[in-house]
Amino acid sequence: MPKPQHLQRYDGRLVMVGFGCIGQGVLPLLLRHLELDPRRLRVLSPDPAGRGVAEAQGVNFLPMTLEPGNYRELLSPLLRPGDFLLNLSVGVSTRALLEFCFERDVLYLDTCIEPWLGGYTDPRRPLSQRTNQALRDAALALRRPGIDAPTAVLTHGANPGLVSHLVKQALFDLAADGGQAKPLPLSREDWAALAEGLGVRCIHIAERDTQQSSRHKADDEFVNTWSVAGFISEACQPAELGWGSHERGFPADGRQHECGGRSSIYLRRPGAVTQVHTWTPDGATLGYLITHGESISLSDYFTLGPASKPRYRPTVLYAYHPCDDAVLSLRELAARNWQPQRHARLLRDDITGGQDDLGVLLLGQGRRAYWFGSRLSIAQARELCPYNNATSLQVAASVLAGVVWAMRNPRRGILEPDELPYAELLELTRPYLGEVTGFHIDWNPLQGRQRLFVEDLDRDDPWQFVNFRA
Repeated sequence: MPKPQHLQRYDGRLVMVGFGCIGQGVLPLLLRHLELDPRRLRVLSPDPAGRGVAEAQGVNFLPMTLEPGNYRELLSPLLRPGDFLLNLSVGVSTRALLEFCFERDVLYLDTCIEPWLGGYTDPRRPLSQRTNQALRDAALALRRPGIDAPTAVLTHGANPGLVSHLVKQALFDLAADGGQAKPLPLSREDWAALAEGLGVRCIHIAERDTQQSSRHKADDEFVNTWSVAGFISEACQPAELGWGSHERGFPADGRQHECGGRSSIYLRRPGAVTQVHTWTPDGATLGYLITHGESISLSDYFTLGPASKPRYRPTVLYAYHPCDDAVLSLRELAARNWQPQRHARLLRDDITGGQDDLGVLLLGQGRRAYWFGSRLSIAQARELCPYNNATSLQVAASVLAGVVWAMRNPRRGILEPDELPYAELLELTRPYLGEVTGFHIDWNPLQGRQRLFVEDLDRDDPWQFVNFRA
C-alpha cells in the first residue's frame, strides 16, 4: 500500500455527492493523502448501500437525493466559502452545481458533465442536445475570463481525465524516441504543433477490461465493473468522436453540431451498438465507440487553425471493450430497446481475476502506432487500496490527483484536464496505476480485412475513420 510522501493540508470541509463504486474507492485515498479530519467530510447519497463503508472510516453519511427543487436548500448548510464539493453522482446537473459553487466560492471537481436525471435519454430532446458536446458547451459557457473564481475541475476521472495526461506523455515519448526531444510544450498550440509534427492522425482511448466474477451474468441483469447507471446512460447516448482534419469522407449517419464547439461530430446511433477496430496490449480488438468528454476536449485542444476548417486536428474516439459480462449486458440492453434491466450488479469483491488496460493509442506516425497507459490487475488493486477493483482504482487515483491539484491552486476558475500540468497529475496518480508502460506496434485497421467479405474501405489511407468502423 503506497504511503504518501507528504500530506496535502486542507482546512476546509469536503462534501462528496454520490457514493457508488467510485466514491467508495476514492474515500480511503482522500483520508490517506489529505490532512483532513474525517469529521469535516460529508457523504451525500440517495443509496444507503454505502453507509457502512463511510461510517467505518469515521465519515458522516447523509441519505439525500439532490433534485432541481432542493439541491440549494440541502447543500447550503454544508458548504462555506473555501470548502470543496466533490461531485461523483449520476443524474445531478453539473451546470447547476457549478453555478452554486461559484456563488458560494466553493471548489469543485467531477468525473463527468451530467444533466439532471433522465436528460441523457429524454426522447423529446433532439439527438444533438443529448450529446456530451452539448453538455460541455453549457458548462464552459459559465467561464468568466479575467474574473477571480474558485477552481472547478471538470471531468477528471480516468477517462475523461487521466487519459489527457497520458496523451501528452505519449507525445513526449514519441518525440524522444524519434530523436526530436525539445523543450516541454507550454501552450495548447505547442502541443498541437508537436502532435502534427509527429504525424499523429488519430488518438484512440483504447481500453480492455478482462476482469471476471465467480458468478456470471443472469437474465434481466446488468453487470459492470463501475457505475451501472453511468454506463447505461452513456451507452444510450449518440456515439461521438472528435473529427480530424485529415478525414476525406463523412459518415452517412454522421451529423455536425449546429452550434457551440466544432471539433466533434455525432452519429445517429447509440455507442452501445457502434464498434470500431482498435488495439490494446492483448492485441487487435473491437471496442464500443462510447461517447466520452475526452473525445471532444482532446480534439478541440489539439486543433490548429480555425475550428470550422482547421489546418490540423486528430480524430479522437473512445474504443471500449468492457468486461465480458458487461458486453452481454449491453447486448441484452439493446434487445430490450434501451429499457434498463431490472437488476444491477457491480463487480468488486466477487472478481476472481483479470485486469484493466487503459491507455491511449496514437496512430499515424508513418504506418505505426503507440499505445501508452496503465495495466492494473485486480490483485494489484486490492493490495493498493480497499473498496476498489482495477477499473475503479484507475478512476479514484485520478480523482484524488485532481482534488489535490485544485487545493494547491484554488483560484483558477473552470478547467478541463487538457489544461492542467500533465506531469504533476501523472506523478500523483502513478502509485495506483500498476504497470505504466508503452508499446510501439506495427498495426493499422486494414490488416487482415476483407478476407471473407468485401468491405467499404479506403486502401489509400489506413487512418480514415471509415476503416476503423466494424
